[in-house]
Amino acid sequence: MIAHSLPDPFFGPAANMHGATYVVDAVFMSDTLNDKNVVIDIGEAARILKDVLAPLGYQNLDDLPQFTGKLTTTEFLAAYIHGEIKSKIDKDLKLRITLHESHVASASYED
Repeated sequence: MIAHSLPDPFFGPAANMHGATYVVDAVFMSDTLNDKNVVIDIGEAARILKDVLAPLGYQNLDDLPQFTGKLTTTEFLAAYIHGEIKSKIDKDLKLRITLHESHVASASYED
């Protein structure tokens, strides 16, 4: 759950302060399995995701310094979360982050 605004006429009413509740999916991918026959330990993946999302939860993104001057669209946030997670995992893993706003609206970012 976050609050933010998208201060540009392009976004219509979303230019004003509003809330969003996202479901975040992280998909870790590899062409091969490691020596334990996994792509990543599920516990490690869950911990990393929790650590990356915790500073954003229940925050007004407009007030966070890392987002100053940024349009914090769903696509932007997917890319931001992707970058934060990517910096904490094996560089050879591929990653897809999807933010679901509703059952009909989502955005993904992957490498």
